[in-house]
Amino acid sequence: MKDSIKIFYQDLKDSFTDLLPIIIVVAFFQIFIIQSVPNNLISIITGLFIVGVGLALFLRGLEIGIFPVGENLATSFARKGSLFWLLIFAFTIGFSTTIAEPALIAIADKASVISSGKIDAFFLRITVAFSVGFAIAIGTFRILVGHPIHYYIITGYILTVLLTFFAPVEIIGLAYDSGGVTTSTVTVPLVAALGIGLASSIKGRNPAIDGFGLIAFASLMPMLFVQFYGIVVYSFNDSSVITTATTVSEASHELIASVYQFDFKSIFLELVGVIRDIAPILIVIFFFQYIIIKRPIEHLHKVISGIVLVILGLYAFIIGLEMGLFPIGESIAFQLTSMKNNLLIYLFGFLIGFSTTMAEPALLAIAMKVEEISEGVIKQNILRTIVAFGVAIGISLGAYRIVAGDPIHYYIIAGYIIVIIMTNFAPKFIIPIAYDSGGVTTSTVTVPLVAALGLGLAENIDGRNPLIDGFGLIAFASLFPMITVMGYGIYAEYKTNNMKKREKIK
Repeated sequence: MKDSIKIFYQDLKDSFTDLLPIIIVVAFFQIFIIQSVPNNLISIITGLFIVGVGLALFLRGLEIGIFPVGENLATSFARKGSLFWLLIFAFTIGFSTTIAEPALIAIADKASVISSGKIDAFFLRITVAFSVGFAIAIGTFRILVGHPIHYYIITGYILTVLLTFFAPVEIIGLAYDSGGVTTSTVTVPLVAALGIGLASSIKGRNPAIDGFGLIAFASLMPMLFVQFYGIVVYSFNDSSVITTATTVSEASHELIASVYQFDFKSIFLELVGVIRDIAPILIVIFFFQYIIIKRPIEHLHKVISGIVLVILGLYAFIIGLEMGLFPIGESIAFQLTSMKNNLLIYLFGFLIGFSTTMAEPALLAIAMKVEEISEGVIKQNILRTIVAFGVAIGISLGAYRIVAGDPIHYYIIAGYIIVIIMTNFAPKFIIPIAYDSGGVTTSTVTVPLVAALGLGLAENIDGRNPLIDGFGLIAFASLFPMITVMGYGIYAEYKTNNMKKREKIK
């Protein structure tokens, strides 16, 4: 008991350290730029404290619950030798975790409102969920056969880029964003555990090289599928979408309203929502464990305790965000767009991108596994900092793209070309981690703030269409971490080789 309290205290300490950059950024802009003190200051401080506690509970639950179950399932499937059931499991995990993903629901609902119903929220979610299920199955097959990941990913990027020239402009930004909102705080740990568990249990596979990459597949496939969906939708209905300022305001205010409401009823509904989001994953896990594998879960009481901690932690995390970060973050975003100072917008995009990514639970989870699998060679804090720097660059550049009014695909295509070129020079061990890093950056914390900033800019700048220009920031936040992480890998390898040469000379 004493050891558990000590471990939780350390987790709590680490969580508040992770939140510090967000607090600094928000306080700086509120005091020195906006020059006003928020009316709900006590609520904001309380919310931030709850976020810290939620993060600590969530991470502890992952360690003792989700990670062990996912890795044990993967090992059991590998021993069973049933390719059919393994791929069905992979597809089901991908589909079930995505269909109820809160970030995807929020983006789909906003797309439906802004497009005046032309883009159906439910069918969009089904399309994305199916694509993620298909992606996880393909990624699992890749681990089994031992193919290098970049063959698949580069082929996928080329197809995505080619399809962009045929897709309607109204769907391109949304399609690229769809790849970023599919990898949630719950999905990422389970999918990562599946990949690492498989790579660890198959002879000839390296967990560091083969175990990572499933998240990258889950981020890539939705971009392809949603563009196909857009081609079908806009082919059958050629009428142009007239997006009025009122429609956009409704979409924006819906997001803000969902943040500002806080009462006992909403607290209960939030808990029900978290349980609902996690329930499909648990059903899939227990079904395959007891019905297909036909083996009991080892240390079941410990696993159940971990699952409860994950639920409570994620619940507290979301409540804390609603009380503290979302209201003040979105308020700053909309006030900055009204100030018509572009440099402040870019600076806010950069700083909020960096600070929210550092506190992103999905990134925390994957960084922990990277440090563990690499046996400490890649430190989680260094990886998270490099990823956060990539997100910061991406969001600030994405904000510039909206202000300038440039088509999004010019930037994204250029970014993918850079990724493809860097893949040929990056060390093998860093490539899957870099690809995965692009998927874990856009989750619970980042998506709402970034989406609000994009819509706010598109709404307040003359000549911008929110459906065409408002989406896309999430895609930038997913793309640039791949570049920065591979850049880090290339630099680290260069530095190591130089040290070896110096030692030989000596």
